[in-house]
Amino acid sequence: MRKKTVAVVGASADPSKYGNKAVRAHVKAGYDVYPVNPTAELIEGLKVYRNVLDIPVELDRVSVYLPPEKGVRVLEDIACKGTKELFINPGAESPRLIARARTLGLVVILGCSILSLGEDPQTL
Repeated sequence: MRKKTVAVVGASADPSKYGNKAVRAHVKAGYDVYPVNPTAELIEGLKVYRNVLDIPVELDRVSVYLPPEKGVRVLEDIACKGTKELFINPGAESPRLIARARTLGLVVILGCSILSLGEDPQTL
């Protein structure tokens, strides 16, 4: 059985940021984690991808930690790549982003992907 996969879009090297906490929480939960950030090379010891389309595996989950105006710009790439779940985390949502994601056929989950793993982001 293969491990579940997740792309964390907006991953951060800063341990205080939710984009970093999500990387750590998914690793702890047993996922193969693919951080996405256009400027970083390594986050939590993991290779960073500039774009979800560069990730060489099928994705079970994509978790977005970007401001809504940036998040809207990556939705088409996420739809092209494909995923079973698209988590739009608190602060990343907007009516325009949600509508566009649904128009693209993505299964949108409005909520914190860290909490969905049973982790408390405040303690990570």
